[in-house]
Amino acid sequence: MKTRAITGFFFVIVMLASMLTGEYTFTLFFSVLSLFCLNEFYGLVNNENLKPQRLSGTLLALSLLLWQGFYFLKGTEFGYILITVPVGIFVFFVELYRSNKNPFQNISYTFLGIIFAVLPFSFFHAIAFIDGNYNFHYPLGFFLMLWANDTGAYLVGIKFGKIRLFERHSPKKSWEGFAGGVVTSLLVGLILANYFTELALVHWAVISLIISVVGTYGDLTESMLKRSLDKKDSGSLLPGHGGLLDRFDGLLLSAPLVLVYLYFIFSY
Repeated sequence: MKTRAITGFFFVIVMLASMLTGEYTFTLFFSVLSLFCLNEFYGLVNNENLKPQRLSGTLLALSLLLWQGFYFLKGTEFGYILITVPVGIFVFFVELYRSNKNPFQNISYTFLGIIFAVLPFSFFHAIAFIDGNYNFHYPLGFFLMLWANDTGAYLVGIKFGKIRLFERHSPKKSWEGFAGGVVTSLLVGLILANYFTELALVHWAVISLIISVVGTYGDLTESMLKRSLDKKDSGSLLPGHGGLLDRFDGLLLSAPLVLVYLYFIFSY
């Protein structure tokens, strides 16, 4: 428990520092974080029958992250994202020269790593620039509500949890804990509305619900992945916490939907 607390404390400090010190630090930190998550994903699914392309997948992720960084920080044209196309095609070329018995599974999981472990962080990164300039209020508010949801769900679930939420994939989660997480996240969203006034209270409330509900399904999805591979943790990078994907599973599905919601708010 002590190791878990110390690891969590320092990791939270580093994350907060990345958001508060400006757009360059923020972009660098979450780009590197997504690459670590991608490497963790490839290690998680790698076995005697499945061999995703680590190098090709990493190059594809880098091409996406570099474009995104230059797009938001330097204002490069959107069309430069096309650089990812030849890198993506390269994955198919590489597999032709590998002597594995499940080539299309390897290709599929190489691309799935990008979708599952990199794109969510790209969407999260874009949230910070949603109104045209870097604003740490959006990513910071996101994480405060996400952490509130996780904490509320854990505490209420431990105390009152009886009805299992989705026992097949996560035996410890309960409907009571889920409700506790929703309420706690919503309360934090209502508090944020008083300080981060770029969004009206109703929008912070909606975002908190997206994070709580969809974030829970992201957690369940990651649990489903681990159970399908007979793995307990996604990795061992964070002592006492498991892997990075274990810590960011709530972001994987919720960040893209929060970005979509914010996009429509600022577009209409």
